[in-house]
Amino acid sequence: MRRRRSREFDVFSMSFLDTICCAFGAIILLFVLSKYGEPKAIEQARVDLAARVAKMQQELAEIRGRSEILNRELKARKIQVSEDQLKLARLRGDLSSVRGEYAASKQEAEVTNTIEGQLVSAQQTLTDEMKRLLGSQYKRMQDAAIGGVPIDSEYVIFLIDTSGSMYNFHWPLLLQKVNEVLDIYPRLKGFQVMNDQGVYMYPSFRGKWLPDSPSQRHNVTERLRTWTPFSASSPAEGIIEAIRTYGNQNYKISIFVFGDEFTGDSIESVVQTVDAINRAGPDGQREVRIHALGFPLDPSFPPFTQMRYSTLMRIVCRRNGGAFVGLDPEPGVGTR
Repeated sequence: MRRRRSREFDVFSMSFLDTICCAFGAIILLFVLSKYGEPKAIEQARVDLAARVAKMQQELAEIRGRSEILNRELKARKIQVSEDQLKLARLRGDLSSVRGEYAASKQEAEVTNTIEGQLVSAQQTLTDEMKRLLGSQYKRMQDAAIGGVPIDSEYVIFLIDTSGSMYNFHWPLLLQKVNEVLDIYPRLKGFQVMNDQGVYMYPSFRGKWLPDSPSQRHNVTERLRTWTPFSASSPAEGIIEAIRTYGNQNYKISIFVFGDEFTGDSIESVVQTVDAINRAGPDGQREVRIHALGFPLDPSFPPFTQMRYSTLMRIVCRRNGGAFVGLDPEPGVGTR
């Protein structure tokens, strides 16, 4: 019986416990080894994520900046489109007016009758001073190119388009016409010369009159040969400057406009402005007469601006007691 008991298996023997402890130790060692590199990996991942977030935030800021720029450009383009549409509407209105006036201008007989009537009226209103200056036997030159404009003025203002189209194609003809206008006024109390923008040939004489004498006329025509200040091909500025500076002085004044184009925005606004500042006196006559010569535009230029000039000056001359004369191209004259 004792021998049989000694052979029974003891579950919790020392060997078994050693084995169990070794197994747990191995598991713990594996667990420790497997967790050793994890904090470093987590930290690296955090750094990488932070860098990606910063990069994405920078890209977002750049996108927002570009979006703001595009929005401003879009807003500016919308404003520009609105302005262009408004300008286009004005130009369409001017075009309609030009077409009407251009069609009417073909009635040469009516234009001739109007000019003749103005001449008769002007000759009947000569002042005693002009009668004395001209002499009782003086007869006005019959020059169809000048158009027989009224000669009842004591002072004359030349308003000359000094743009490239005038200087390159019409300057010799312009000099000829300036001299012809001076010839129909053998004696003046004074005269003045400026370009269509209101720039004076002699700035020191602004608000004053150039004394009339043969030498002074010669000096003006000689200087005019090379006098080309900037011009935008718009006589409106020069007309307004001349009337505001020299009008309302109880003088008989005539403005002679020489040009070939009108590039301004509105014919109607120019006419209304001139009407407002060049008021009519008790006798119904305007303070300043306005005459104009229209030079033929070079064929290579679009005819629209020339038509607008002719229309504008026909209206302004008719409403301000003057005459408009359109010059025909002359072979060999007016070219440089």
